[in-house]
Parts: sequence; C-alpha cells; structure tokens
Amino acid sequence: MLVAPARVPATRRLAATLYGYAFLTDLVLLYPLYVLLFADTGLSVGQISSLFVLWAAAGIVLEVPSGVWADAVSRRLLLCLAPLLAAGGFALWVLLPSYPAFAVGFLLWGAGGALRSGALEALVFTELERLGAADRYARLIGRTRTAEVLGAVGSGVLAGPVFALGGYLAVGAASVAACLLAAAVAARFPEHRPPPAVPVPGGEPDGPGAGDEPGEGDEPGEGDEPGEGDEPGWLDSLRLGLREVRADRRVRAAVLLVAAVTAIWGGLDEYTGLLAAGTGMPEVGVPLLLLLVWAGMTVGGLLAPLGERLSHRGYAGLLVFAAAATAAGALLRHPAGFLLLAVAFAAFQLATVLADVRLQARIAGPARATVTSLAGMATDLTVVAFYGGYGLLAGAVGNPAAFAVAVLPYLLVALWLLTGRA
Repeated sequence: MLVAPARVPATRRLAATLYGYAFLTDLVLLYPLYVLLFADTGLSVGQISSLFVLWAAAGIVLEVPSGVWADAVSRRLLLCLAPLLAAGGFALWVLLPSYPAFAVGFLLWGAGGALRSGALEALVFTELERLGAADRYARLIGRTRTAEVLGAVGSGVLAGPVFALGGYLAVGAASVAACLLAAAVAARFPEHRPPPAVPVPGGEPDGPGAGDEPGEGDEPGEGDEPGEGDEPGWLDSLRLGLREVRADRRVRAAVLLVAAVTAIWGGLDEYTGLLAAGTGMPEVGVPLLLLLVWAGMTVGGLLAPLGERLSHRGYAGLLVFAAAATAAGALLRHPAGFLLLAVAFAAFQLATVLADVRLQARIAGPARATVTSLAGMATDLTVVAFYGGYGLLAGAVGNPAAFAVAVLPYLLVALWLLTGRA
C-alpha cells in the first residue's frame, strides 16, 4: 500500500516519536546495577527474589485494567504516565535505600510497564491505519524493539562511568532524567480515537499465515456495544475486548501465540549471563558475549519487513530453527556457542514482532489496547511459571541443559501452527 505524500510527514513524525520513546524508556542506568544496590544495602537473595515477584505481580494485576483504561480514556496519557511512575520508583531507591523503598519502587515500575503495554501498540496501529499505512506496522514495531535494545546497551555502557563519578545517586539521577525525557517525548504522540461502535468481527487474515479460514464462533457480537456517538466507558471497553477474544477464534489464537512465542525466550534472556559465566570466559569478557546476543536481537527487529513474507509453514520453521540454535549454542558450553545464541535470539525477536503484527491485524473492534493487554497478561503469567520451572530444572541439570530443555515447547507451537489452528 502506498502512503499519500501529504501523509508521509505524519508517518515519519509518529515513527520518530516512537523510536525516541522506546530508546529513552530503556536508557535506565540503574538496569545493570540495581541488584548490586540491593545487595550493598544488605538484602538477602531471598529478599531480592521477593522483590522480583512483587514486580511481576504488579504487571499481571494491572495489565488488563490499564489496557481497558487506555481504550476508555487516552492511550497517549498512559504513555506519558508510565515513565513518570518508573522515575518515582528509581528516585525512592537511591534516596531511601531500604527494603520497603525497593518494594514500592518495583510496584511503581511494574505499574508503569503495565500502563505502557497494550497502549503503545494500539496507538501506533490505530494511527497508521488512519493514515492508510497499516502495512508499515511491522517495520515500525521491529525498529522500536531495536531502539529498546540500543537503549539497554547504552545503559550498560554508561552505567560504569557514571557510577564511578557519583555512585548510585548519580546513576539514579540519570535514570530519572531519562524517564522524564521519555514522558516529554510521549506527549508528542498523535492520538485520534477510533469510532466507538464497531462490531466484533471475524476479520480478514493478515500477517504470517494469511489465508486461514475463520473458525466457528467468528460472528459479530450483538447488543451490548455503546451507542452511536457515545464514548465507550471503562466497563464498555472491558466487555468489548473480552467479547472479541471470546467470539473470534482467530483473535484468541493470536493472543495465545504472542504469549507462547514471547515468554520462554524472554525468560531465558535473564539467564544468559549465568550461561556465559559457565563457558569459562573471564568475568570481564562476559559483557562481550551478552553484546552478541543483544546484537542478534537488534538484527531480528530490523528484519520484520522481510519476515512478513513468511508463510504459515515458514513461520513455524523459524521457531524450530531458533529453538535448535538455542539448544546447540547452550550445549556447546563454549564462548563460540554465543554466536549461535545471537542468531537464535535474532529469530526469536523476529518471531515476537510477527506475532504482534498478526494480533494487531486481527483485532477490528475499538478495544484494541484491551485485547493487546490480555496478550500481555498471558505472557506475564507464562513467564512467571517459566521462572519457577527453570529454577528447578537448572538446579538439577545445570544451565546449558536447562536452556536446551526450555526451548522444546517451541516444537509444539510450530506443530500447532502447521495444523492451521493458529
């Protein structure tokens, strides 16, 4: 689809705002150091783990309500508030370092992540659709994921020098500043609300696997939509989002696919440092191995426009390839294995972007942020379950074997795709 010349500046402004927001949101210099801050304050491993649980719980509990709020009120407003909540949490950490302050900070950070999740994808897709450029969504979201990775890389590069200059207080101040800048950038997002009364559809396929036949139960819902000219309220948005997932088999399958594709490799990413340390690489070399993985994720996001050409079978093959490369790279137990892991994580990043593209293409009702947040909540729940299972597995067989076993579910996801039920 060609974008009208008059609309090109609007599309470019949206893209620039999106990339800047994504970069600043992850340019948090506390990322590489906050565990050290907790330990230096005297927290035990058990206390630190409990903070992670609070963080995850906040995201899970607030994920869907925040998506409903975004549909009912303003997606741009939530994108502005999200980094402000995180900034408040980071300020608490460095000004009042203690377990209660860390706990409140994680709750604020988790709440901010929930506000951003769903609202961002829904706003971007709706604006592109309004401009007649919905086919550019994969490109923009792929580059957004790359901007996030670059922000995380930047935080890793800058954290050490800033810490050397001013300790945790300086690192915290820089993190708060990045969040405040992200909120200012979010205020530049355009926002045009979709028509409030849209029937819940079966919709035409798009994205990987286009051409599927709608399943039973794809008929539009009847009777409870807001009336013409009315703004959908909080309960209306929640009801419309839940109905679309329940009534349309294709939307429901896309929600489940996002969780199935994203959760496992997203969880494994937290353990790549331990895997690197087990290769015999000196501690000073471990960040270099992690940079390989981040580079792979960057490339994967940039490949999104090419990935849209994948058929259903090609997408399933991408998951099998990524799982096999992950297992092989981990089991090699050598720094060279991280070359395979970099390729695998590039494929997983691409698969994640394409799963999101598929979901956005299948949503046709007005509660887009609500449906997207349902996918986010399903992902968060799966990740929490994964952490528990991986901890037990790695304790029994070690990290390399645990990596190899953890990716086996991707073979089942690929089989599910090949049956045409996704």
